[in-house]
Amino acid sequence: MTLHHKQSYWKMDQALYLAEKAFENGEVPVGALLLSPDHKVFARAFNQVETLQNPFAHAEMLVLDEACRKIKSKRLLEYSLVVTLEPCLMCAAAAMNARVKRIIFGAYDPKGGGIEHGARIFSRQQTLYYPEIIGGIQEQYCQKLLRKFFIQLR
Repeated sequence: MTLHHKQSYWKMDQALYLAEKAFENGEVPVGALLLSPDHKVFARAFNQVETLQNPFAHAEMLVLDEACRKIKSKRLLEYSLVVTLEPCLMCAAAAMNARVKRIIFGAYDPKGGGIEHGARIFSRQQTLYYPEIIGGIQEQYCQKLLRKFFIQLR
């Protein structure tokens, strides 16, 4: 395992901690981090769609917004997005527009994903920007938390 992948596992642990906070708040358990160019956690968030009654309050959107405000720029060129679930089309497009360098995610999302499933935004010829994509990091742990949440909803 390369150093990059070891770091991804460690950072995914932190994203999973945030996903658990979302779970505790009755939100779909998704946590996200934005890593600075030197691989330090620069921003963190978890889903708050229900809490804020805002359909855009996905963990990824919140973390990208926080980072852009911090650096006062719409571009996050050397930053990496770490998220526990494959980003949906909206979040993948936001990461593309922010020009994040890489997207690292845990569980694949066959129903709502926008990268490896659904719209597959980065597979399109018309796509403006192509970040590095690394999927399946600690996938089983990420899936387990999501399954637990949706079982409790039933």
